[in-house]
Amino acid sequence: MSVTTDLPAEPDVLVHTEGRAGILTLNRPQAINALTHAMARRIDDALTAWEDDPAVATVVVRGAGKRGLCAGGDIRAIHADARAGGTASFAFWRDEYRLNARIARYPKPYVALMDGIVMGGGVGLSGHGSVRVVTERSRVAMPETGIGLVPDVGGTWLLGRAPGELGTHLALTGAQAGAADAILAGLADHYVPSAELPALTAELTRRPAAEAVARFARPAPPGELAARREWIDACYSGDTVEEIVQRLTDSGTPEAKETATVLLGRSPMALKATLAAVRGARRLDSLEAALTIEFRLSCAAFAAPDLVEGIRAQVVDKDRAPRWSPPTLAGVTDEDVARWFAPLGDRELELRLSPPDGDGKG
Repeated sequence: MSVTTDLPAEPDVLVHTEGRAGILTLNRPQAINALTHAMARRIDDALTAWEDDPAVATVVVRGAGKRGLCAGGDIRAIHADARAGGTASFAFWRDEYRLNARIARYPKPYVALMDGIVMGGGVGLSGHGSVRVVTERSRVAMPETGIGLVPDVGGTWLLGRAPGELGTHLALTGAQAGAADAILAGLADHYVPSAELPALTAELTRRPAAEAVARFARPAPPGELAARREWIDACYSGDTVEEIVQRLTDSGTPEAKETATVLLGRSPMALKATLAAVRGARRLDSLEAALTIEFRLSCAAFAAPDLVEGIRAQVVDKDRAPRWSPPTLAGVTDEDVARWFAPLGDRELELRLSPPDGDGKG
């Protein structure tokens, strides 16, 4: 006779303290730690508990498993919500974006271990941290245009401040950045070999964050973007997506021509809204302002056909053949783009801008 005992499932975010550190482990390895609404709330609760706890000097965020820190938001749930005409995604985005803003202004060092895949919502959990560590396995990206969305979680703020037009390139294409490229683009700060992360984490429980990371940081292996800056800056300085595509096509550089083909496979509506959002973010004075605009864009995308279609093609059916609406860049007007940026009235995302007590670097 055998007896089966149902053990309680582990929470999707493991929260514990060790030494001087509070450690958050995203714990959905089977989904590359994709972020759910409940996970965002649990992280926020932990940050609240630790903010005024003198025993916690540093916060460390990492992902369970070997595939990545976080593959992004749970887009299958968003797909189901959009198909059903629901509203759960709006509540998730509100809390997620508030968490992004909180991370950026957290008064204690917030160390993000950006090992493996770090995309979309994963960038929101890491890219606003005060200490951002990448490894040789890191693949950092904001791939939203491929599913009919615009980079969110403060992505337009981060990418709008990348050198030259690197941020425009990464935002429109959704290209993955390795360690050196993520550091060059301002999405990360330090390179540490993945094999050294356990030792780094142990050191963070004993020493100030800056001191601990300095003991393990190394020069990152060469990336790709630095060598491509000339054609990226020249082509992406175009005023419209159409002009950018034309410059890429006419550049005479094979990589640029390939990039033009990539762009033509993305959602035309999302491309035009993304270009406007990244350019607009350069003129904003705070992350909170960018998040407010991104919330408008996410709400607009939720009501548009490309989001459901993009997730269907990339994640559900995986046929990689989305049928965008409208299907071409020419079909997206300036008025269409302007409607995505329209204020939401009493549905607007409101974020209080309050600087932290410390600099978060200690």
